[in-house]
Amino acid sequence: MCGIAGFIDFAADLTAAEAEKECFEKMKSALKRRGPDQDGIKYYENAALIHTRLSVVDQENGRQPMIFKEGGRELCLIYNGELYNTEELRRRLLTKGYRFAGHSDTEVLLKAYAEWGSGCVDMLNGIFAFAVWDERERELFIARDRIGVKPFFFALRAGAFLFASELKALLLHPAVEPVIDAGSVAELILIGPGRTPGCGVFRGIGELEAGCCGFYGKNGLKLRRYWTLTDREHSDGFESTAEKVRRLVEDSIERQLVSDMPVCAFLSGGLDSSIISAVAAKALAKRGERLKTFSVHYLDNEKYFRASKFQPDSDDAYIDLISGRIGSEHHKIVVDTPALVEALYAAVDARDLPGMADVDSSLLLFCGEVKKHATVALSGECADEIFGGYPWYRDESLREAEGFPWAQSARYRASFLKDELLSEISPEKYVYERYYETVEASSLLPGLPPLERRMREMMNLNFRWFMQTLLDRKDRMSMHHGLEVRVPFCDYRIAEYLYSTPWEYKDYQGREKGLLRKAAEGLLPEEILRRKKSPYPKTHNPLYLEAVSERLREAASDASCPLPGIIKKEALLKLLDGQGEAAGPVPWYGQLMTRPQTIAYFLQMDYWMRKYKVRLA
Repeated sequence: MCGIAGFIDFAADLTAAEAEKECFEKMKSALKRRGPDQDGIKYYENAALIHTRLSVVDQENGRQPMIFKEGGRELCLIYNGELYNTEELRRRLLTKGYRFAGHSDTEVLLKAYAEWGSGCVDMLNGIFAFAVWDERERELFIARDRIGVKPFFFALRAGAFLFASELKALLLHPAVEPVIDAGSVAELILIGPGRTPGCGVFRGIGELEAGCCGFYGKNGLKLRRYWTLTDREHSDGFESTAEKVRRLVEDSIERQLVSDMPVCAFLSGGLDSSIISAVAAKALAKRGERLKTFSVHYLDNEKYFRASKFQPDSDDAYIDLISGRIGSEHHKIVVDTPALVEALYAAVDARDLPGMADVDSSLLLFCGEVKKHATVALSGECADEIFGGYPWYRDESLREAEGFPWAQSARYRASFLKDELLSEISPEKYVYERYYETVEASSLLPGLPPLERRMREMMNLNFRWFMQTLLDRKDRMSMHHGLEVRVPFCDYRIAEYLYSTPWEYKDYQGREKGLLRKAAEGLLPEEILRRKKSPYPKTHNPLYLEAVSERLREAASDASCPLPGIIKKEALLKLLDGQGEAAGPVPWYGQLMTRPQTIAYFLQMDYWMRKYKVRLA
């Protein structure tokens, strides 16, 4: 993967603007962790295109910015991502007379745009964010993958258009200031660590939404949605559906093994990661290679682990079982509590926003260790959203409740806001407007039974909201170490097919992800096929709660603490003392963020406001 950034200004000559060039070099440096292998900047009179490259395929012929000239036309591409149907596209382009210097997907993407223009996005199977400058037309084309795996932030300032893979690069430009307003506070406190689709939290910064593309030219920015989940008739019977799911999943995993660098897999011993590891191990064995797998663990967690509804058992025995069955070379990465706490700050550096607390920081540490062994990893994100794996799909009270099912806490969250912001934001209205907008935008065939209607709404909610938070997390924590993580369940073909699949099929045998379990029969040991869903592992060590509580208490007592500008100090103290609602299991965000993680979230927010010199407008 890579880092991209750019600046378009029709009132400037960027080839001669030395001050601007110095700024662009700083922006490039800010993205260097995403692309440590190569970098470059291409200047035109009205455009500067910045790239940092993590070299995975065709090191010599995939350099960027990449230029294509033909018939008086010059196109320049910067691209972050990976295409999984490169060879099919290459064959089509060869029939149209195009020739290729190497085997990179970058060259194929650039020539696909040269041939089909903006229509090329409909043909791409992959994860991507890219920009193409057309020097003759003086126009920039931008696009983001259907699912939203790769990021693309942008800002419009005084007639100029700026964009970057990460917020930190945008904030280095003097035209973009670290200012937040009431809407930003609402995102941080009422929605966070999620974000409203298209929102960059900082005032005046947006994000190109998943499945969207557009042009920026002298007439401004014009965007369009080129893909969305669409309801269709599902005519396949259950057995045929399971067979097709198996084919789609296996094909997606096998496609995503393309790499000139070592490939590994994350393995938790759960259904999703075990399927990916089993298919990958088999495919690599045919090449004479052995798959490396990795899992994250916490020092002394076995002492403190307590089974719960959401986390019924620990992962170790299942990891050993599946690793032994598929013959992978398995590595257990062990994280200690002090490192986990300290990494909360680095996780903010990576995300540029407060995040999922230790759920982020543990992944950050984990990816740093994995990078020592491989450059590309496969991970199981998105299966729960697509196949109905979360508790809120199957718990009727959660499923039918209004509001986002992973954060039924609007009132509790609002209790932290200062009174003057409460009146300006109107918390419940802010949250429920976004919820209803998404529900109402769900594609629904006429005449669906109530349960089927609701399940499509639930998938759309999870797809556009909860899943985006997890993809944000995975991209920033991995790319902070120059590790490319691919997510085979995010193949849009799987999402399209599963959106209209009857809930009765997904709920086969009354099990979460029952259809996926059926599809994986014969691939995995029965113990893993029947294992109850267990989420991403988190620390159960009481020292973690003690450490983050002490740090937040210390930060809040500091006269320079920025939190009291938006947060009631007494609410923070109640949280720290475990009083009121904080004394109970009030989830801040999903089943992984309860009181310790909520405290850590505010600790991250304090650090974020200080580091980025955030100002409230």
